[in-house]
Amino acid sequence: MNPATDPAIAARQRWIGVLARAVGDELSRHESALRDAEYQLIRAPEIGMTLVRGRMGGTGAAFNVGEMSVTRCVVRLADGRTGYSYLAGRDKPRAELAALADAHLQGPQQQHWLSELIEPMARAQLKRRADKDAETAASKVEFFTLVRGED
Repeated sequence: MNPATDPAIAARQRWIGVLARAVGDELSRHESALRDAEYQLIRAPEIGMTLVRGRMGGTGAAFNVGEMSVTRCVVRLADGRTGYSYLAGRDKPRAELAALADAHLQGPQQQHWLSELIEPMARAQLKRRADKDAETAASKVEFFTLVRGED
């Protein structure tokens, strides 16, 4: 099956994105439930750098914007499920919790984790985005050009 059209892959991509954008205590308030399973660190949380590339207008030629800090982590639950996380910034505890959440979301209690963890975070992220868009739109300036006739 094509990974781009596989619904299981699309669902996992969505929740990994939501976990990567978690802020504040959105993950830490679920810490005890996430850690309530035997697991091992396959790759302990580590901080590194990645190159960020951009395109003018989203379609132009690619150029290097700069570097940014990222934190990654890989965990394996006792039953063999493996969870991954890559987060912008330097937050080792959040990276470990995100990897644990990814592992739990692949198991038999997926619906529980989706409804208790992912959906509330996704709604909060949409609200933050809408608030930011509204704030930005309020300061938008429309420019226009008057054309003078030539005599």
